[in-house]
Amino acid sequence: MKPPYDITQTILKLITSISEKIGEVNANYLNKQSPTLRKQNKIKTIHSSLQIEGNTLSQEQITALIENKRVIGPEKDITEVLNAIKVYENLESFKATDEKSFLTAHQIMMKGLIAKPGKYRTESVGIVKGLEVAHVAPPFGNVPFLMKDLFTYLKKSDEIVLIKSCVFHYETEFIHPFLDGNGRIGRLWQTIILMEKYPVFEFLPFETLINKTQNEYYESLSLSDKSGNSTVFIEYMLQVINQSLGELLNFNNRTLREIDRIEYFLKISSNQFTRKDYMNVFKDISTTTASRDLKKATDLKLITMQGKDNRTFYTINSYSS
Repeated sequence: MKPPYDITQTILKLITSISEKIGEVNANYLNKQSPTLRKQNKIKTIHSSLQIEGNTLSQEQITALIENKRVIGPEKDITEVLNAIKVYENLESFKATDEKSFLTAHQIMMKGLIAKPGKYRTESVGIVKGLEVAHVAPPFGNVPFLMKDLFTYLKKSDEIVLIKSCVFHYETEFIHPFLDGNGRIGRLWQTIILMEKYPVFEFLPFETLINKTQNEYYESLSLSDKSGNSTVFIEYMLQVINQSLGELLNFNNRTLREIDRIEYFLKISSNQFTRKDYMNVFKDISTTTASRDLKKATDLKLITMQGKDNRTFYTINSYSS
């Protein structure tokens, strides 16, 4: 059964904008981030997703934990971060349409935090905000069937992935399949759904923007609950994705395009190459820019230059690959 939602003009415009930005990301080879930037964005994602849930650790403390350094802080917060690190360092091991994979991710993420991580709840739950009950989740007996239907939609629907990822995120929050950790697993699984189709989402920290717009995030969930469909939430999430991609493009175009070109080329090139070979890959750059890129790579000892003038060629240093 297809979850209820409508395709609005806002959704169509956002999908067009996102598709154009993903095209630009691919055209500029920004889907091949440097290891340093991947690490930075992973830290931002973990920090933002857990901060939404009340975690108090800073990005610096999360960095220290990734580097196996000792950190002083609440034991629960440290456990949350260590669990999240295990999940986000192994994103490619999870399969978006596999319910067992989904349960495994929750088990890793919530280990040591709740009694039965990776198991659907066996009791009724409600979400209370202030003095009011904001959401009453479906009866626990319905959860396995609702989640099975949701995964069937994910597998078999011919809806575009951008929309399916938003729908899955919302429905996970609505069904509330676990006693705890539903928010973080919903955001994580949207990332996994998207990155299987678009590799850029492996390191795009759109959760940072969700963290900055928490009021809008929870308001869109609430409005979707009241309307009985996920349309408002889809619009909100697509706006977040669109803005996050825009920020990625602006940041990379300003400061990282040179090194991204170099790193991408070194991954796909044969051991020896010429400037012409380099320019055949990056057809929109000038001779001067290509020469500057190759000088930078030489200075970084990623490649070695040999020969002179028209007979100049470059060799990739073995330790740079």
